Formats: sequence, structure tokens, C-alpha cells
Amino acid sequence: MAYKPPSALPPSALLRQARPLRLLLNQAERIAHLQRLLESQLQPAARAHCHIASWRDGVLLLVVTDGHWATRLRYQQRRLQRQLQALEAFANLSRILFKVQPPITAGRSAGHAPALSAQASESIRDSAEGIADPKLRAALERLAAHGKSKN
Repeated sequence: MAYKPPSALPPSALLRQARPLRLLLNQAERIAHLQRLLESQLQPAARAHCHIASWRDGVLLLVVTDGHWATRLRYQQRRLQRQLQALEAFANLSRILFKVQPPITAGRSAGHAPALSAQASESIRDSAEGIADPKLRAALERLAAHGKSKN
């Protein structure tokens, strides 16, 4: 007797059927809609730097990429709040909060570390010779070992 698994459902059907996933999808679609409304009220230059983090109980939390944009948006906060309150989705908006969160960047890999020149390596080695503390001396010697060797 062979087991025959049921036919696979498309991902969109799975998202619509499972209740927790459906709720999550609905919330994501709602925030995407609110983001489009927010972007319609922002200056074109600010759109890439400001995203909705949450919208609860009349409080809109915006994540901004850096302090510069947060300051600019804080200066425009009253105007932005009035414009958003005119939209049906933000009718009960009572407060806008800004949180600075720099975009996540990929960490530097070990291969991209700046190279230590042979002269710098030799200078560190010379400094290590005059150090009495054995731990500090060993650390300086390890650092000097990373330098380019003289050919």
C-alpha cells in the first residue's frame, strides 16, 4: 500500500486558509496600504527614509533611517499629522512618533580588512620589544604578524 500525499496547494491558498498566517498577511497588507498613504503626503526625497513600524490606538510609529531625516520630519510633524488626519485611514491619529533605525548593512568579511603595511608591522614589532607586560607584548606581536612581509 503506497502513500500518496495530497496535491500541493499554492502559497497564496495556504496564506488565506491558515488563520495565523491569514491574520499576519492581513496586517502586512494593511501596513503596506498605510505606507502608500504616508508616502503620498511625504516629500519625494523623504519617502525612501521613512517607513511605518506600527499604527495602534491613534499613535503612528515611523522608523527613519538616520537622525537627519528624523529631525526634518519632526519639524514637519504638525503639517504631516494634519494631512494624515484628513485621510480616512488616519482619522483618529493623535500622535506621531519617530524612531531612528539605520538600515541593516552586510557585515564586512574578513577578506576586506585593510592591510597592514610592512613598515607598520615592523614598527609594531619594535614597540613590542620594549614592552614589559607579557600579554601586551604577545598581542602586539600577533598584530604585527598580520602585516605584509618584505620581499
